[in-house]
Amino acid sequence: MREAKRHARRDFIRLAAVAASGLIAAPAFAMPLLPPKRFVSFHHIDTGESLSVEYFENGQYLPDAASRIAHVLRDYRADEAHPIDPKLLDLLSRLHDSLGAGAPFTVICGYRSPATNAMRRAETKGVAANSLHMEGRAIDLRVPGIRLGAVRKAAIALKAGGVGYYPRSDFVHLDVGPVRHW
Repeated sequence: MREAKRHARRDFIRLAAVAASGLIAAPAFAMPLLPPKRFVSFHHIDTGESLSVEYFENGQYLPDAASRIAHVLRDYRADEAHPIDPKLLDLLSRLHDSLGAGAPFTVICGYRSPATNAMRRAETKGVAANSLHMEGRAIDLRVPGIRLGAVRKAAIALKAGGVGYYPRSDFVHLDVGPVRHW
């Protein structure tokens, strides 16, 4: 009897260890895998500039692509570029793929200088004093051919940052700050 209890206990411990290892590994499997090569495509509504670029390859973000992206997403009012957070690029790549979008993102606003942010804040209700646009961590956009509500829903499902829905202004705000939506 005592021997049977010891075997049962050993079997239970083995089973628990296997189950625990599955739980530890689960987050890696739960994370959506990004492709080894990643692309983004933009058309900036105010400058008319477009860019379609591979920004990640062989486990590395590509510096030349990063500077080209920063240029297109610059604050055109101040003619000031700022590095764009790679997490935002990854979010955009995932969103584009999840939507099955064929067209580039239409950019309403990428990087925003502190001076432009202050001006926009004075003109428009709802512009944050410490906007993530000023850190290159936010973008306002729409996707041609896809309903704005569908863009919002897909972005929320990714659970990768903030999602703001502005149907009157015809754009969705995305950022790589805390996960939230409004």
